[in-house]
Amino acid sequence: MAKKILIVDDEPDILQLLEMRLRANGFEVVTGSSGEQALQKVKQEGPDLIVMDVLMPPPNGYQTCRQLKDDPKYKDIPVILLTAKTTESDQFWGMESGADKYITKPYNAEDLLAAIKKLLKQ
Repeated sequence: MAKKILIVDDEPDILQLLEMRLRANGFEVVTGSSGEQALQKVKQEGPDLIVMDVLMPPPNGYQTCRQLKDDPKYKDIPVILLTAKTTESDQFWGMESGADKYITKPYNAEDLLAAIKKLLKQ
């Protein structure tokens, strides 16, 4: 059975590109464009992994990640923050929010796929 990945980004082009690439690699994909949608989709869809932007309509990626990691029902879902925020401070706060991986844009598609497969233990 295909693993389900939730992609959350407020930029339609990035969302579409990620969705096509992940589907081409055999994943089931669900999308959202805000932190609020991410929280709803996690409850509705039960994804196996989340790839999420940081800069998006509230709550932002850090806050959304923290809310999920603080909830016993969802804390074990791996979260990859995929973001244009590239400073050490940004990365620190990403990991502090509970993210399992922090990848900066522009990203290497193969590196992202490798990170996804590692977190899903595939």
